[in-house]
Amino acid sequence: MATIADRNGTRLFTDELLAWVRGKEKIAIVVHDNPDPDCLASAMALRHLFLTKLDKEAVITFSGMIARSENLAMAKELHIPLTPLGITELSEFSVVCMLDTQPETGNNSLPPGTRVDLVIDHHPLRDATRSCSWVDVREEYGVTATILYEYLQVQDVPLGAKLATALFYAIKSETQDLGREANDPDREAYHRLFPLTNKRLLNSITHPKQPIEYFITVSAALSNTSIYGNVLISCLGAVVFPELVAEMADFLLRLEDIEMVLVMGLYNDDLILSMRSSRNDVNAGEVLRCLVEGYGVAGGHGMMAGGKVKISFLTPATIRAMEDLLKKRFLEGLGVTELPIRQLIGRRG
Repeated sequence: MATIADRNGTRLFTDELLAWVRGKEKIAIVVHDNPDPDCLASAMALRHLFLTKLDKEAVITFSGMIARSENLAMAKELHIPLTPLGITELSEFSVVCMLDTQPETGNNSLPPGTRVDLVIDHHPLRDATRSCSWVDVREEYGVTATILYEYLQVQDVPLGAKLATALFYAIKSETQDLGREANDPDREAYHRLFPLTNKRLLNSITHPKQPIEYFITVSAALSNTSIYGNVLISCLGAVVFPELVAEMADFLLRLEDIEMVLVMGLYNDDLILSMRSSRNDVNAGEVLRCLVEGYGVAGGHGMMAGGKVKISFLTPATIRAMEDLLKKRFLEGLGVTELPIRQLIGRRG
């Protein structure tokens, strides 16, 4: 396994990576399910690196859907070429890359046993990743896109306005304008990229029109939220796409005096979970992994995490029972023993 720690920095790592890829043929870039701006921008950047330095095209592939309005606008406005993983035969590719996710994390649909050659991520290193040939996992970074930006910089690859806009928006959205989990490289990339962005495209991505389902979900979130001191838990019921759960978690964390948020929503037969925190002394990824232990999968880092629990028999009683179990585990894990101070607005019947 070649890593940044094994080399004298990003330049040597990318030099050797490019030399290795140069002798290969087809390249696939796999991102996590329901891709967000970070993995979309990272995939654009890696594809651009291979095309510019090696004259090799790469296929960006994903599973799930892109449903959040900002993410849809990003993919559309920046003309990001995307191919469903379900119609991609990865055995035909001599290079398989994973960005902003890792093998066996549960948030991607990579078939078990698939060879992965390159992993670039900012989430905690997973054991399965250690068997990959090339690994650049930087837990101290707030955004995977910042790592890819550094690749382009050290390789003297020029950035067009669309790619600069993608990278900037990834850092902007992932760190909430540098207010969440941003470090010095993220801040430097943010400030260097902004002058290169297309401001019209950036505005279109940042302020898209919202579908009616968004406002229906906001209503569900407000009506089914309980507050326990500085902790908030919301059960949305069924959602039309899984990204809405994370969107509501970000939204509810803005409530005054709230420091920890857990939001749950049902999509098909999965109970989707999203956790947000404004505290630096709590690792959201670790909390959520403990929360779903024995029932599902989860991942994340300091102030944000996501996961899912499969519900085998979909009845109102089984769904409510799992919600209640996860609420109990969450509150006990945080040491909260009191009854909810209040419902934010009302309670689901």
